[in-house]
Amino acid sequence: MQHHQPLRVFLFLLAALGLAVPWYFNTLYFLAGGSVMPDVFWRDAFANALTTSITCDVYLAAVAFSAWVAADRRLGAWRWACIAACFGIGLAFVMPLYLAQRLRMDAARSGG
Repeated sequence: MQHHQPLRVFLFLLAALGLAVPWYFNTLYFLAGGSVMPDVFWRDAFANALTTSITCDVYLAAVAFSAWVAADRRLGAWRWACIAACFGIGLAFVMPLYLAQRLRMDAARSGG
């Protein structure tokens, strides 16, 4: 399964971007006085129709992704770290990382 190598590299690049880009904006938010305290965070996350849409979209996708990962017993305990990171770091970082790991495991299983 060496043909998956370019895809794995692409997924690792997406994971790096998924870490750097959202956390750049998170840092700006925190430097401007934002907070993870529930009253402040949820007020800001649902500040208008656009932020409400994006917040709902990302959280629903994160729940669906987490359900899939929780059911993926091939990853062992690593799957629980993925779920925690999904909500603690970000879906845009964890999802491509998870997919790259799955490709690596599939390649190892098939001997490629």
